[in-house]
Amino acid sequence: MYFTKMQGLGNDYLYVYGEAPENAGELSVKLSDRHFGAGSDGMIYISPSSVADYKMRIFNADGSEAKMCGNGIRCVGKYLYDKGITDKTTLRIETLSGIRTLVLNVVYGKVNSVCVDMGAAVCGEDTTVTAGGENVTLTPVSVGNPHAVIFVHNAETAPVQKLGSAIEKHSAFPGGVNVEFVQVLDRHTLRMRVWERGSGITMACGTGACASVVAAVKKGYVTEGEFVRVRLDGGDLKIKVTGGKVIMEGPARFVYEGKTEEGAA
Repeated sequence: MYFTKMQGLGNDYLYVYGEAPENAGELSVKLSDRHFGAGSDGMIYISPSSVADYKMRIFNADGSEAKMCGNGIRCVGKYLYDKGITDKTTLRIETLSGIRTLVLNVVYGKVNSVCVDMGAAVCGEDTTVTAGGENVTLTPVSVGNPHAVIFVHNAETAPVQKLGSAIEKHSAFPGGVNVEFVQVLDRHTLRMRVWERGSGITMACGTGACASVVAAVKKGYVTEGEFVRVRLDGGDLKIKVTGGKVIMEGPARFVYEGKTEEGAA
C-alpha cells in the first residue's frame, strides 16, 4: 500500500487515494504507531464522491472513525491539486459532517495554504463536570464534531493530559469529545492546546481552533466577523466567525511518501 504523509501545523496523517478498506481502523492503529509504524495521528482516505468533487474518510490513531478534521481536509486539497488529480482551485469535499468547500491558494504551481468554509457551528451553554478530581467549567461546541472548550489563565501549564483524557470519555459526552484549553491573549489572538478524541495530545486541531473561536465570540472575548489568530503547538491558524458560520485558513505540507512491506498492512 502506497501512502503520503502530510501535516497541517504538525497534525499529521497518512493519506491514501482510494476507498477505505474494511480493516481501515486496524490499519490506522498499526501504521500510526510512532515506534513500529510510519507514525501519525491517523489515516485519511481520499476517493471520488457522488455528491461532491471528492470525499474523505478519517481514521484516528486508535482506529475510531472521525467525522471531520480541519487540518486534514486542508491537506486533502493540497494532495489532490499537487498530484495533478484535479486542476480546480475550489473543491467541494464530502465528509461525515457534510460537504465542505475549499479554496486553494496556489503559489508557483503548488498549494501553499487552504481556506475552508467549515459551515455552521453550534455553541451550547456552559456546563460544569467533575473530571480528574476537580470541577471543570466548559463550553460545548459542535463544528460537525464535538468539542469541549475550557478557558484557562495559562495554556502552557494547563493539565491537558490529565483533564483531556478524563473529559474525552466523560459520561456527559457518550460518543467522546475533543478538549481544548484556551488562553485569551487579546481580542484577536488565542493560545490553544488540545486533547483530540481518539489521538490524545496533538500539535494542532483545526476544528478545535474553530470551536475555540466560536466559544470566545459567544463570551465576548474576541471580535465577531474578524479573523482571530489561534496559536497552536504546531503553528498558527486564522479563524473567522460570522453569524455562527466559520471560515478557517492555514497551511498544508507534504512530509514524505512511502509504502508498506508486503504483508505488513
